[in-house]
Amino acid sequence: MQKKNKGLKIFLTIFILSIGLIANFPFIFMISSSFKVSGEVMKFPWKLISENPTLMNFKALFTNGIYNFQKWYLNTIVMTGLTILIKIFFVSFTAYGFAKIKFKGKDFIFLILLSAMMIPSDIMIIPRYMIFKNLHILDSMWALILPSCVDVYFVFLLRQSFISIPDSISEAAKIDGCDHFRIYWRIIFPLAKPAIATMALFSFTWSWNDYMGPYLYISTMDKQMLSVGVKLFSSGMIQDYGTQMAAATVVLLPILIAFLFCQKFFIEGVASSAVKG
Repeated sequence: MQKKNKGLKIFLTIFILSIGLIANFPFIFMISSSFKVSGEVMKFPWKLISENPTLMNFKALFTNGIYNFQKWYLNTIVMTGLTILIKIFFVSFTAYGFAKIKFKGKDFIFLILLSAMMIPSDIMIIPRYMIFKNLHILDSMWALILPSCVDVYFVFLLRQSFISIPDSISEAAKIDGCDHFRIYWRIIFPLAKPAIATMALFSFTWSWNDYMGPYLYISTMDKQMLSVGVKLFSSGMIQDYGTQMAAATVVLLPILIAFLFCQKFFIEGVASSAVKG
């Protein structure tokens, strides 16, 4: 029986590793191809490491005279950073109000807020366009930042996290003379770091990869974001697969870095939610 169980474990390990390699092959292919000249990308038999690796693909991204790749990169960094900062404040403070402040009609208002999640985002495209036009924020990153800062899903997520924090802590702070903002900022916010880090990670990924928003609301080339810019770049460099793979690698790199930094808090938040649930 022990030999049989050992053989089964070895088989399952090899099977899972094979599935993992197959699932991650597009990512491996992208990284490998970014260091190859265009002619070697589709060459058969395929090689993981090129005999003559090169960094010219990455250099070509930022030195070509057709597309301003570095400007798109900077625009996306600024837009994503502002979105996360504003979103964390507004969403967490709203969640604090619904979780820790008692006022008349709180549950009814929260129910109405949750009902907004049932509205498909596609039907909001034209109304948003008209609103942004009247506010004179079309063709600017504020047309992407403002809608992203109002997220009912994360209000619900943080509200549940704040509710799990004992009220006795807030009541003790009130006795010491703290107002609601000081309780929120000095007590509740630090204790909810796992949930807030989870929100920041997902918000970063969604804002960084957003394609529809920049495509619809931004028309000036130098104001464009990476998601649309890479598409334009790829369509203009159809045969240069090495440079396209380098562009995809550079775009994906910040998401990997963000996940590595937030992974600890993300796993902690999931684990604590499972225990409390």
